[in-house]
Amino acid sequence: MASKCPKCDKTVYFAEKVSSLGKDWHKLCLKCDRCNKLLNAGGHAEHDGRPYCHKPCYAALFGPKGVNIGGAGSYVYDAPTGSNAPPAVGDDAPGQAEEKKTFAAKAPSKAGGVTTFSGEANMCPRCNKKVYFAEKVTSLGKDWHRPCLRCERCSKTLSAGSHAEHDGQPYCHKPCYAVLFGPKGVNTGGVGSYIYDPTQ
Repeated sequence: MASKCPKCDKTVYFAEKVSSLGKDWHKLCLKCDRCNKLLNAGGHAEHDGRPYCHKPCYAALFGPKGVNIGGAGSYVYDAPTGSNAPPAVGDDAPGQAEEKKTFAAKAPSKAGGVTTFSGEANMCPRCNKKVYFAEKVTSLGKDWHRPCLRCERCSKTLSAGSHAEHDGQPYCHKPCYAVLFGPKGVNTGGVGSYIYDPTQ
């Protein structure tokens, strides 16, 4: 028997389902509860049964607060409560009500490399052709055709998340990224090569 999607409460059939958090979802319904970014099964965080991106959403909402803690990349300051509390930075008048920001659902985007919520295909940064949902692999914040996600130097096919990046281009960790951008010298960087520059 087909199950119900926890996001839209409609029936999820086998061909369109993705399983995560012990439930079956429509592929396009498994989104971050805060920013609405599409998520992969198992590639996200969970809080109270709801899915979130690891960064920045889960880290910002539920991670530790403070200076450079939790990897969220931002300074979070909760103003102290009480009558002797100093006004928050940017307050123009005392007693001014604190404004809380809420995150509204984002409208569909046509920008290349950004997942759209309308179901339309994005453009592959390598071949500049449309990348459809069933054939995409997401890496470096962009959608690629599987064979197009390859090392800029040696053209080896790469897996999402298991490669290096320089100026927005993918590279294999070893040897390409290490040779091009790693430390230079005798047996440095773990690449096992001697680099001699006669100009020095």
